[in-house]
Amino acid sequence: MQTGTKTPRRWHADDLKVRVLAACAEPGASVAAVAQAHELNANLVHKWRRGRGAAMLTTAGPQRGAVAANAEFIPLTLPATSVAAPATNGQVVTAPAADIRIEWRRGSAAIAVSWPVSAAPECARWLLQCMVAK
Repeated sequence: MQTGTKTPRRWHADDLKVRVLAACAEPGASVAAVAQAHELNANLVHKWRRGRGAAMLTTAGPQRGAVAANAEFIPLTLPATSVAAPATNGQVVTAPAADIRIEWRRGSAAIAVSWPVSAAPECARWLLQCMVAK
């Protein structure tokens, strides 16, 4: 048995990483299937998707679902919005919008969330936690 001999690490070209990440970003794409098609380990592709060793992302632009390491929410003041509601006398009356609606898609999974406008700061904190969760 030989000791001290390691198999050298494989280095992948940036254009390969960009192609693999683009294929993974397609709706319904399976990371495992994309990795197998490129003769890569799926764990390696997951690392690339999380941004480790992904210097090539600057050439391809931001990837869908990527969150910058220094991301933070910026307070945003929204104008009062209204939704039309039929009145009993036939006239249209406007009422203030009551919910924040968020639709989030990742691959083939989708989620829709309605959140009361009165709890907008809590919604922002929840959304940030979802975006940075691993």
